[in-house]
Amino acid sequence: MDRRQLGKDRSHLMIPYGRQDIQQADIDAVLEVLQSDFLTQGPVVPRFESAVADKVGARHALAVNSATSALHIACLALGLGKGDWLWTSPITFVASANCGLYCGAKVDFVDIDPRTYNLCPQALAAKLEQAERAGRLPKVVVAVHLCGQPCDMQAIHALSQRYGFHIIEDASHAIGGKYQGDYIGNGRYSDITVFSFHPVKIITTAEGGMALTNDDALARRMDLLRSHGVTRDPALMTHEADGPWYYQQIELGYNYRMTELQAALGLSQLERLDDYVARRHALAKRYDQALVEFPVVTPWQHPDSSSAWHLYVVRLKLEDINLTRRQVFDYLRSKGVGVNVHYIPIHTQPYYARLEFYSENYPNSLNYYSSAISVPLHPSLSCQQQDIVVESLKYIVR
Repeated sequence: MDRRQLGKDRSHLMIPYGRQDIQQADIDAVLEVLQSDFLTQGPVVPRFESAVADKVGARHALAVNSATSALHIACLALGLGKGDWLWTSPITFVASANCGLYCGAKVDFVDIDPRTYNLCPQALAAKLEQAERAGRLPKVVVAVHLCGQPCDMQAIHALSQRYGFHIIEDASHAIGGKYQGDYIGNGRYSDITVFSFHPVKIITTAEGGMALTNDDALARRMDLLRSHGVTRDPALMTHEADGPWYYQQIELGYNYRMTELQAALGLSQLERLDDYVARRHALAKRYDQALVEFPVVTPWQHPDSSSAWHLYVVRLKLEDINLTRRQVFDYLRSKGVGVNVHYIPIHTQPYYARLEFYSENYPNSLNYYSSAISVPLHPSLSCQQQDIVVESLKYIVR
């Protein structure tokens, strides 16, 4: 193949790596809210929260306008602040780390497991041992369930019991997935779990997120923080209310609320959650079977997990195919295959590089990034489209 021809043909329609699935029931649900008395702060958001909490087995669920907002109020509710440390994985979207900086805390990273690409418990244990000697243990560890596969939460939780840190599960990719047979989000091994409802995620509210917890005090704090720190609850006020109109701001909060329109869409989508995840599993299995002889590494799944399969990431065996990742990427895009890369290691981003992180501390993360490429996976992906993806990949890597 003439390498100069890679990326030249752009006549095909793009098959996206991920996309929302909007059906008539979703449209009807949103229209019903549009024709109601409340577009925000009405009854639908609480219904959505209760439905998600019931689905995953959590005590409390608080809907917000993005998973980033959920991460922020989760950190604040756990008391993260100036002088504290937040640790997370380098292989995630920047929001998983930025939430610590928003609180005035410092951020550090723990290298990934080379098979699951999630935060590695062994690397975490070694880093914690060093941090204890140096007097800089983390207050919060954000465990990111990359691609929808849960981290080894039992091992991470055991370390939290020994070293005294809080755990946030960044399950932005993982609603509908399971760990040890139970739905992710039940809070068995963490303080707070965060879901994302961005359009490319498992279910969508257009933009939106949710924080779930079994702790009553954390739920009350996050409820305040998402809405300006304002309360109408007499039990929380500093003195008796002046009248039925009265409210008090008792925290410095934010305007992170979810609208009724978003919640209506989410409620409708939630009814199809298990179907969506089942379809993603079927497509992932087809990829596994179709790519078995290819010079790529397909995703390994831990036996304790059942991924929500937000992403299907293959790792190119670049030494075998004699091409760069960029050449493969450009060729697939030219053939209408909307591949992407998830994620650029956070510590290499210019903002974080100025904080003096050293890449040699995260060899597995860099090795992963050098060869990772996400191929299309979403419930609307047809088998015919998936075959186009496979044949295009087969052509370029062979």
